[in-house]
Amino acid sequence: MTSGIVTLTTDFGLSDHYVGVMKGVILRFNPQARIVDLCHQVPAYDLLGAGFILAASYSYFAPGTVHLVVVDPGVGSPRRPIVVEAEPWLFVAPDNGVLEPVYRRCPHRVWALQPEIFALKPISNTFHGRDVFAPAAGLLSRGDPPERMAEPIEDFARLEIPSPREIGPGRREGQVLHVDSFGNLITNFQPENLPQRFLLTVGRVRTEALRSVYAQADPGEIFAIAGSSGFVEISIHQASAAEEAGVGAGAAVGLVDRDAVK
Repeated sequence: MTSGIVTLTTDFGLSDHYVGVMKGVILRFNPQARIVDLCHQVPAYDLLGAGFILAASYSYFAPGTVHLVVVDPGVGSPRRPIVVEAEPWLFVAPDNGVLEPVYRRCPHRVWALQPEIFALKPISNTFHGRDVFAPAAGLLSRGDPPERMAEPIEDFARLEIPSPREIGPGRREGQVLHVDSFGNLITNFQPENLPQRFLLTVGRVRTEALRSVYAQADPGEIFAIAGSSGFVEISIHQASAAEEAGVGAGAAVGLVDRDAVK
């Protein structure tokens, strides 16, 4: 089954030609493809950030969608290009662990792509997005099966995704997974992790307030909210929590159970 849809997630930004050229190559292999930009502002080489964006997005697309992710610190190294079948979607990416959220959520099969079969020639040492990944996505989006261009593997790379940890009675430490364009700090705490009375701290900010919608907060108020991605976010109404806290992705987030810690 194919939907003809290809999504793109990269750390290429929008000031260069890279994204446009990848789209051109996809359309060269499948002129009927429909291409959706998920995000091209992933921080450079940020596998966790790319994985978060993919995890928050992929399941909302039609069965048969091909999700193409090119965040690739190892371009030019022996790392393999792969295709993953996780019904009902396909994923194309470097074998560097960026697809860890898919592996954890879905039954899957993984193939190592064989670029000599289908890639543009010559293959650049620095732009596999154009020469390897985009052709694979184009072919898959028109219905070509992975078996025509890849070999099954079991030794694919995995990525450790940090989980909150206990650091003392009534105290846990998590971290910021992602900072969105509004400056909201998306943590790896889930709403059920919050006790009835809590204190969240990150960088220079702290909050004991929980809001169900942004409109409940006063302008400038710091608060926690259950975000659309399923994680607790630390936000400031009409301002950037990231700027106020002075932190970014990877920053430590403290959680205190007020009833357990006197």
